[in-house]
Amino acid sequence: MSTETEPQAAADRRPTVADLTVVVPVRNAERLLEGCLASVGAAGAREVIVVDGVSSDGSRKVARRHGARVLSDGGRGLPAARMMGVEAASTPWVALVDADVVLPPGALASLLEEYVEGGYVALQAGLKSTSGPGYWGRALTFHHRTGRSRYWFGVVATIVERQTLLETGFDPRFLSGEDIDLRWRLRQVGRIGVSRTTLVTHRFDGDTFEFARDQFLMDGKGLGRMVRTRGLHAAHLLALPAAAGIRGLALSVRHGHPQFIPYFAAFTAYNYVGVARGLAT
Repeated sequence: MSTETEPQAAADRRPTVADLTVVVPVRNAERLLEGCLASVGAAGAREVIVVDGVSSDGSRKVARRHGARVLSDGGRGLPAARMMGVEAASTPWVALVDADVVLPPGALASLLEEYVEGGYVALQAGLKSTSGPGYWGRALTFHHRTGRSRYWFGVVATIVERQTLLETGFDPRFLSGEDIDLRWRLRQVGRIGVSRTTLVTHRFDGDTFEFARDQFLMDGKGLGRMVRTRGLHAAHLLALPAAAGIRGLALSVRHGHPQFIPYFAAFTAYNYVGVARGLAT
């Protein structure tokens, strides 16, 4: 009789969606979680683990209604939540999926096939961003659909081998920008990328200036933290907000959307406020 464990056996053959555990971190995202988990459930993964950050809304109730296993990270933030889910997974591969994502039918299987065929260590789905009808939501969507960052690897909807994440992990010092830090370290392990063929819907939860400002501040703080921890090797990251802001301004004019000029001015300014905080903290 074979003594090979189920995860080991799965790791020795071509993986299928049934070899995936989907990990969804959540905190007060009841509105978004319904659509996310409905799409995840239809994908056919082995297990869904929702790691809750001490939500005060009905997020946990929604998760249980969809048959997810619910854990609590004690409010320690996204990096801790994701790692808790990875550690609890029983499959050789995991899919990190944020609550603001909806998977189209067949997307998870398609992404896994591309992951295997391309010999990736980690592969993120391409993101098709959507938002509400307000100014800041539309501006965020325009930015994410036209900016170069849409091809930057992150962990919004990403497949990765569980053991790789256990060995590489997230740096607990990053409460924002943890995807940038992980990207740097995964590149030392193997090939990473963003799919150009498998797209998922990425929904912005907020449609206000305050929501956009908080996004800018978090992104900037992550960049500042990278420079603080990596030193001169990461110094070029300090130019990213300015480069993205200038490019966005140019695209706004070129595509006939001059109304987004204030957005890109605010994006640049608040990113650098965040950078300063990341460097100092």
